[in-house]
Amino acid sequence: MVEVRYFAAIADAVGKDAESLDLPPGATVADLRTRLAATYGPDLDKMLAVCAYLVGDELTRDTTVSLTPRVDVLPPFAGG
Repeated sequence: MVEVRYFAAIADAVGKDAESLDLPPGATVADLRTRLAATYGPDLDKMLAVCAYLVGDELTRDTTVSLTPRVDVLPPFAGG
């Protein structure tokens, strides 16, 4: 199980702040994106493509990174 936490626009798009997903051992960020697009629709994948992913202590956009028990999905933030 992977706990996925959503922030800002992604949380709005999926309608929740977090969920647990049953993904196989060795699943990657790409696998997560595929699952989320299948669940929430292909338009979400366009948003996920510009997100950063906090996997363990590593902030990445590399889709080959293996998932840890908790992953944060972070869209680009604007602010000043």
